[in-house]
Amino acid sequence: MLSYHTCPLATLGGKDTGGMNVYVRDLTRELGRLGVHVDVFTRSQDEHVPHVLHDLGYGNRVVHVPAGPEQPLPKRELAGYIPQFVEGIKAFAAEKGICYDIIHSHYWMSGLAAGMLSETWNAPIVHMFHTLGEMKNRIAQSESEKEGAYRLDGERQVLKRADKIIAATLAELAQLQWLYKAEPRKITIVPPGVDTCHFYPIPADEAREYIGIPKDDRLILFVGRIEPLKGVDTLIRAVACLRVQEMEKPAYLAIIGGDPNASPEEMTAEMTRLQSLCDDLCMKHLVVFLGKRGQDTLPYYYSAAEVLVMPSHYESFGMVALEAMACGTPVIASQVGGLAFLVQDGVTGFHVPDGDHDALCEKLTQLIGDHDLRRQMGENAHRYACEYAWGTIAGRIITVYQGLLQSKVDVYL
Repeated sequence: MLSYHTCPLATLGGKDTGGMNVYVRDLTRELGRLGVHVDVFTRSQDEHVPHVLHDLGYGNRVVHVPAGPEQPLPKRELAGYIPQFVEGIKAFAAEKGICYDIIHSHYWMSGLAAGMLSETWNAPIVHMFHTLGEMKNRIAQSESEKEGAYRLDGERQVLKRADKIIAATLAELAQLQWLYKAEPRKITIVPPGVDTCHFYPIPADEAREYIGIPKDDRLILFVGRIEPLKGVDTLIRAVACLRVQEMEKPAYLAIIGGDPNASPEEMTAEMTRLQSLCDDLCMKHLVVFLGKRGQDTLPYYYSAAEVLVMPSHYESFGMVALEAMACGTPVIASQVGGLAFLVQDGVTGFHVPDGDHDALCEKLTQLIGDHDLRRQMGENAHRYACEYAWGTIAGRIITVYQGLLQSKVDVYL
């Protein structure tokens, strides 16, 4: 398993940590439980972290490979260290006497590394993009948000070289065919999973006591990276609109992700913009930037919230929405990408038009003001999310692996 630019063990909510980290971590753990040994290779970003860790259990390893300076680097610089990363993996495999049967790569840079390793081991490549540069460029609101040609070219190289592409939804399949002219025979749809042993409904009073909020407060939740494509500004404007509604108690917005307490020199431009927007709208008392939170605490936040909101301009899937639904929390999401498939409008939550804070405010008002509707949607959401349990999803991934290995045998026969 290759996760070049980000480690599956990293704390979530940072600039490059999110759904992909969870995907690699939980899929690896479930594959181990099902008897598939996995080594996850990632670039070392901290010389003080041991290069080999067994945190994922079942004999699976996370191997931090030195490739360039052992510190976080901009993605544009990272691409130049992929050959060094590949040589480090080859050296580890030689030392351990391992020849891998399958290479499963995540994100385009890992896909480039997979192509180099496949030549050494003659192992088929399964690849998952998680996000697509062409889609990000289509929703970018400024030139600085756009991905460079180096990424788009890299993605096309990966598409050409990989033996099988895993798409999360029909939407991603369509994007790969439409924007990249991908071969349909190479693409299989397998959605991400959710750890239903970790994410499940916790009684709201117990969840609220754990995170330290009054049991009668109304809580709206956002969880994710703090970057423009997540549309957090739309959510803040919707809550500002909600404030003027005649409600028995005010609704608070908790934002999990990023570093809200960084110095002005180190704070990201998007965090600065969002905090300034709260000041402009006089929302400081209703919006709380909580920063990063560990996975262990997220089920409490999901269960304590009336609703999780994903106002993204683009999501290939939306794992945060799936986690919240597993906890019995309804979701309001932009009708974009994977969210349009994952969230069932009027059943497990609501769809709203991308960037429309008035429409979002209307749905928030409807959901927060109707306890019975929230309860019914929450129950629906939990039942639906259980269909995505990792045991089921990992079994489908293993079927993909087996198909490729059988094809390899057939070639030799």
